[in-house]
Formats: sequence, C-alpha cells, structure tokens
Amino acid sequence: MPVTKLSAPQSEAELMQRANLLAGRALGDIAAQLQIAAPENLRRHKGWVGQLLELALGADADSLPEPDFRSIGVELKTLPIGRDGKPRESTYVCTVPLDGRLEPEWGESWLCRKLSRVLWLPVEAEPDLPLSLRRVGCPLLWSPNDDEAEALRLDWEELGEMIRIGELESITARMGTVLQIRPKAANSRVTCESVGADGEVITTHPRGFYLRPTFTHSILQRYTLS
Repeated sequence: MPVTKLSAPQSEAELMQRANLLAGRALGDIAAQLQIAAPENLRRHKGWVGQLLELALGADADSLPEPDFRSIGVELKTLPIGRDGKPRESTYVCTVPLDGRLEPEWGESWLCRKLSRVLWLPVEAEPDLPLSLRRVGCPLLWSPNDDEAEALRLDWEELGEMIRIGELESITARMGTVLQIRPKAANSRVTCESVGADGEVITTHPRGFYLRPTFTHSILQRYTLS
C-alpha cells in the first residue's frame, strides 16, 4: 500500500498536469513509486490498473456513487489499447439498476452524469507485453459532443425501456449502437433479483453498462485529429 495518499486535485488543470506526468511511464514504475506490488497478470486482478492510476492521480471517491474526482466532477476511465491503437475491449461505466430504480430521464441518470466529464488514460494492453512494462499513454479530457450524447441517450432509452417492461433476459450484448449491457459479476454464481415480464421477482445476474470499443476508438480519433 502507498505510504501516503495523494491529495485530490482541485482543478482540471491540476488533474491534467498529474496525468501528463504519467504519460510514457510503465505501470511497474508507477506501482514501485507508490510502494504497491504489481501482479504478474490481470487474470485475478482485473481492476488493478484502474486502481493504481486512481491512487497515482489522487482520486477521492473511493466506493461512493460519485465521480472519481469529486470536487471537480471528473470520472477516470482507463482504456486498454493494442498495437494498432484501438481499444481491445468494451469499457465498463456503471452497474445497471435492476431493482426498479432506473432513472426515468437520460439527463437524470447516473450513467449520463458519469460520462459528462471523463479523463481517458490509454494503457498498453497487448497480451505478450508483461504487465509491469505496459506504458500509460497521453491523457484525454472528454465530454460528449452533441452527436455522441444523442447516440448514448438513444441506446440508454431503448435498453432502459426493455428493463422497465421486464425484458431484461432478452437483452444481449449485440444491442445498442454505442452502449451495451453485459453481465457484471466475478463469476456466474453471483445473482441478484429483478422484475420479470409479468411483474414477478426473478433471479438473474448483475449487469453493467459498457461503451463499445468502436465508440471509444472514435473518441481517441477525434482528439488525435483535432
């Protein structure tokens, strides 16, 4: 564990200054500076990279339902990148409320709030590259433009309506243009309760909202070309 916890950044400029200092550095180097042991791989430590970079940047939300950097309202998302410069997987955003508490309006949703301001940190993620040698890329501070926000809203409304009318089990990862719903659990034995098509309580698996790799790749391209 780190000897001291870095104080939270008090402005976007301060956050970006810290993030730029991480660019080009290897994860093992960052972990050593924070006195954290780096695992050999991520098979049993899937969230380790994000947790490491949260500590390195001074994120202060912990497990609270707030943006990672609370005082400035910025969420941190790491983006595993292949040698081709494209994201290697979907990006988890937040859990899907299955207890009837899904917000009625997109603008009021926790998903919308989390995506209103995001610090993207690309990280090398080729399987043959040792975890400790994988480097952090240049940071991007992003808010959805009009087209991106509209695409997110449309997917959220379509998928949300299916949840509300009890069609959760009919939702597949193929649905949604930029947003998808996928199981979110450590293993298939983890279950929770939801509402079925006839209003009955059913047992199902936790779900999460994820951004498609094509969407996050388009974000990278927009900043690279701007």
